[in-house]
Order: sequence, then C-alpha cells, then structure tokens
Amino acid sequence: MADIFTTDHLPGRTILYNHREYLFFSGTSYLGIPQNKEFQQLLIAALSRYGTMFGSSRNGNLRLSIYEEAEQQLAAFTGAEAALTLSSGMMAGQVVANYLRAQQYSFLYGPCTHPALWHEPAVEVPTVSFADWTNQLPDLLTITGHAVIAVNSIDAVRSEAYPFAWVNNLPTDQPITLVIDDSHGLGVLGDAGSGIWRQIKRPPNVRLIVTASLAKAMGLPGGVVFSDAETIAAIRHTAFFGACSPISPAYLDAFVRADELYMQARGRLQQNIALAEGLLLPTGLFRQAPGYPVLYTERDELYPFLLENGIFIYSFAYPTPADKANTRIVISAFHEPEDIDRLAHCIHELR
Repeated sequence: MADIFTTDHLPGRTILYNHREYLFFSGTSYLGIPQNKEFQQLLIAALSRYGTMFGSSRNGNLRLSIYEEAEQQLAAFTGAEAALTLSSGMMAGQVVANYLRAQQYSFLYGPCTHPALWHEPAVEVPTVSFADWTNQLPDLLTITGHAVIAVNSIDAVRSEAYPFAWVNNLPTDQPITLVIDDSHGLGVLGDAGSGIWRQIKRPPNVRLIVTASLAKAMGLPGGVVFSDAETIAAIRHTAFFGACSPISPAYLDAFVRADELYMQARGRLQQNIALAEGLLLPTGLFRQAPGYPVLYTERDELYPFLLENGIFIYSFAYPTPADKANTRIVISAFHEPEDIDRLAHCIHELR
C-alpha cells in the first residue's frame, strides 16, 4: 500500500509535502473548478447572499428558488426531463435505491456497481467482465415483475468505457428501471460533457434514472438525480428525501452563473487529454477510455518511481482497503502542457 500523504492545502497543479513540491496527477477534479479563481469569486459573492448552508428540509414551508433554478439548468444540460439535487453523490444514489426498494422491485447489478446504488448494505456484484455480464442479461431477466438494473456509466478505476447498445435490446414485455451512476462521466464525457443521458437508447418500457456526484468534474459538494418529471416528483416526496439536508445553496448559485467557466475548463481539459494521449499511450503502459482524463496502468511500480521524481499520482486500494491497489494518472484542466511533458519524460525514463 502507498504511503499516506497529509497536507494542509487544496491540491492543484502541485502539492507541498515535507518542504518539497510535487506535480499532482490524482484526485477527481477533472475540470479544476475547485481551484478556479473565477469560480471562487462567484462562490464568495453567493456566500454573502445565502450563507454557508440552508438548514431546512427541501420539503419545508420555506423554500429557496435557487434549487429549482439549478435543477432546471442541470436537467437541460444533460437532456433529462427533470433533476433533483442532494448533499452528495452517495445520497443521490441512496435516495433512488430506497425509493425503488420500497416498491419491492427485483434488483440486478452490473460489475463494479458503485455502493451508492446498493439497495441493502451488502450486495454481491458480478465479478465477470461487463461484456460477459450483458451477454448473461437475457437469462438474468427471467425474474417476474418490475426489474431494476443498476450499473456504472464507466469503470473509472480502470478507465474502461462501458457500451450501452444492449439497453435497446432489453425485453419489452416487462417493466424495467435502468439506474446508471454517471459520477465520473458527468461534466467530461458525452455531448459537451453532458454525460450518459443522451447516449442511452431504450424501449418505451424501460425507465431511465441517472445519478451522479457533483463533487468530481462539476466541483460542487453535492449529488444529483435525473429522470422523468413524474419519477423525480415521486422521489422528492419520499420521507428519505424530506429528511436529507440539501446541498449548500451558495454553490448552486455559483454554478448557474458559471456556464462560460465550465466551457473554458472543458476546452483546456480536452487539450490536456489529447497531449497526454499522444505522449503516454504509445508507451503501451496505459489503458484509457476514449476522451476520459484517467490513464490506468498495471505497472504499480510507476507510483514510487514518479514520487521519487517529484510527481504524485493516484495509487491506493479502492473501494475497500482489502482491494488491490490500483495505479492511474489523472489529467485535469488545471495542468499546464509542461506538466504533462515532464510526466511523459519521467515515464519514458522508466521504460
């Protein structure tokens, strides 16, 4: 297991540890929004209006209009009919799981499905490949009644894109709810970063629900659920949602004013990804989902080698300490071309 670093400042292009500066290629701040000075100024202005937190249920008798405004903007961005924000991506997944569990539906999970979508504390997810699992789906869907299929949009750990053409071939003689965790795709993948929603073609009997953390590419401390308006209204009126603390309204106020900042950040990220792909993929050491800012490697010795050379990358066991450590390089919009050049130079030295 990699050594644990502790620091007292937000990582950006670099981190400072034991009086030494390291280039930082880890984390999930793909668009660099938390480090973006202009976004910080929007947030400072919003804090003067909304304070640090709205201490109330979203279903209370006093409501802040910024929630509905931001949710409409998020829904329009992804192409969904409606959206609902929560205090984290985990809460977004759990409000959906609790809603569907209450309907007594049968659950099927894809490989590596994030625990946010689990409908009970311990769920056994398949250990086969995603392709093999989709081939098995016709046999798995022999269950009667309403079926829930819960999957991730992408294997973010190993940077593997999941295909979804199989959705359009699902049985049409039973109701199905497809729940997709798009935490790592929203903001960076899909049309202009709009995520997975527009990419899913499905029969009329398949209801789509997409959940996501907003704390990754979007840089907001919260989560979101996308679906049709009827489903979102039903989830909103559950006791689970009513008891949840909401996302801080100041962050949503900054979000609705930051369209141009997000667009600029996506442009910088795409340039950085293209540069990293051109320099690193030819080494044969990495696997990467097209256009995704994560490059995964089986060569775990890359971590200590780069650390010795002043570069900090992602390398730890996930999602539990018992899992194998995984090593990957994360590209962000805040990186400069010379950062990626230096990274590539060190990796070529290792080879």
